[in-house]
Amino acid sequence: MAFSAPNRRNGRRGRTPMAEINVTPLVDVMLVLLIIFMVTAPLLSAGVPVDLPDSNAKPLNQNPSEINLSIAADGVIYLGDSALAPGDLAASLAAVPPGPDGKPPQVTLRADRSLDYGRVMAVMGELNRAGFTAISLVTTGSVPSP
Repeated sequence: MAFSAPNRRNGRRGRTPMAEINVTPLVDVMLVLLIIFMVTAPLLSAGVPVDLPDSNAKPLNQNPSEINLSIAADGVIYLGDSALAPGDLAASLAAVPPGPDGKPPQVTLRADRSLDYGRVMAVMGELNRAGFTAISLVTTGSVPSP
């Protein structure tokens, strides 16, 4: 606790407490929390653990009106973070509202690398039949071309 110079008006020789707050520790703690949130926020976007294949494609821009569709290694399809029952993909896609321009939103498809090619194509066929023609396939980092 900080103390000020002795008060000479009333003749006391003791020190009186200062009424100032030291904000430096508060600023330090807030900056550390800000850094922690900045580092962890990008990690929260992918809710379903999927082992993505590698590609040398350029990254796409994020669109706020997009649908995240994931296919896990066991074949379960996730719309956002919720798992869909087998055969419910078409009904779930029909319930998706159109984007602000009247077009269907862009679909971001994340499929596990161990899945059969036919399984991924079947999901893409359902997306196309439901009217979703803008489909982005998500991969990990860049690798050289074979």
